[in-house]
Amino acid sequence: MTRMIILVLSMLLLSPCSQAEEVHVAVAANFTAPMKAIAAEFEKATGHRVHLSFGASGKFYAQIKNGAPFDMLLSADEEAPAKLEQENLVVRGSRFTYAVGTLVLWSARPDFVDGKGAVLSQGAFAHLAVANPKLAPYGAAAMEALDKLGFRSAVQTKLVFGENIAQTYQFVTSGNAELGFVALSQVMKEGRITSGSAWIVPASMHRPIRQDAVILNRGRENAAATALSRFLREPRAVAIIQSCGYRL
Repeated sequence: MTRMIILVLSMLLLSPCSQAEEVHVAVAANFTAPMKAIAAEFEKATGHRVHLSFGASGKFYAQIKNGAPFDMLLSADEEAPAKLEQENLVVRGSRFTYAVGTLVLWSARPDFVDGKGAVLSQGAFAHLAVANPKLAPYGAAAMEALDKLGFRSAVQTKLVFGENIAQTYQFVTSGNAELGFVALSQVMKEGRITSGSAWIVPASMHRPIRQDAVILNRGRENAAATALSRFLREPRAVAIIQSCGYRL
């Protein structure tokens, strides 16, 4: 009987749940849907717990520099993680590109946006929502696309800026803006756009939206952070990322 109790206790001590840790992750707003799904799969597979905070990459960069308690950053760009790396605020060698984002011009109204984005030249709208280009990489990409098309000056007075891509999406869904530049992942589910009308902006119209992840110094000894970094590159996570309209 004593031997059986010792065996059971040993198995409990060696189980994944007994070694589970918590990881606090700052996540770019555009990656909300896929990250929630990935976190659920990760917790189920490992027993670790994931705490997610969503927002603008530029704000997260400033917060991390000021000591915000995050173990990982999943940025909407490659610049913020690279700067944190240069400033010795991350675990060396932990940075990698977890997704390449796709910009889309989208309206909640069916048939409002055509397949070539000609609605921008027609001007039949009062407001065009764009994420703050100083804080959000998707906003910067949107402004590059407008410049490439030669429409920036024509729509300048119609622009309404969201603090991040999530707020920009809300402007359009609420009707405060007839259309806006958002992330394809916000309007795509299981490989298709589920509502409204959209034009997928050609990648040639802006710099690639490379989204980098990095383990921060606070997560250096955190087993959950290391495991999540690996998990993001495993087939289960990759399938979720691609189904939401990202490239790898």
